[in-house]
Amino acid sequence: MAVVCGIDEAGRGPVIGPMVMAGVIIEEADIPALKKLGVKDSKQLSPKSRESLFPEIIKSVIGHQIVIISPQEIDNALFSDDLNLNWLEAHKAADIINTLQPDKAVIDSPSTNCVAYARYLRKLLDNKHIELVCAHKADVNFPEVSAASILAKVTRDQEMAEIQKKYGDAGPGYSSNPITQKFIRENWEKHPEIFRRSWETYKTQERNKFQRSLDGFDGGK
Repeated sequence: MAVVCGIDEAGRGPVIGPMVMAGVIIEEADIPALKKLGVKDSKQLSPKSRESLFPEIIKSVIGHQIVIISPQEIDNALFSDDLNLNWLEAHKAADIINTLQPDKAVIDSPSTNCVAYARYLRKLLDNKHIELVCAHKADVNFPEVSAASILAKVTRDQEMAEIQKKYGDAGPGYSSNPITQKFIRENWEKHPEIFRRSWETYKTQERNKFQRSLDGFDGGK
């Protein structure tokens, strides 16, 4: 019986905090048991449901791995000539697959071109012959990926809770959120380590400061 790995991420879009990727490995015959637990895409579950499912998933699978990708690592990838966010995800997915060593891996593809993403990912794998499925909405359609999405989301929420505790109310970390917008304006310079400086939202703050500096310089003439 094949051993299957499901992989998903949480926190790809926020300007604050890390992105988290998670993988679970499970016997193919045991995948229906995940559905019986109530496992589904993490976005379809309440925070309380996700938190209660987290330990149940870990007990139900053969193994799992959670990778926390810091804002600095994301920025380094996006400021480099060799990587973008999709390729960074591919490298982290490859690390998970190489560690868990499944016969088959199912990944929620971050790229619109699933074929190209799968081709890039396969080059990073120790086992070049693994069955690889890179699909859109894999977190909805494959319970093993849904399980990984829950582990990733709960971990991301825990990381954000630590940020809230240390730095104050940052909201969910998304640029569109009013609480997050206020937090960015007040903290982008004081605590750059928690921000993704490659995000347009952060760069806007830098540009605004630069413009104010120029205005002040011109006004002093």
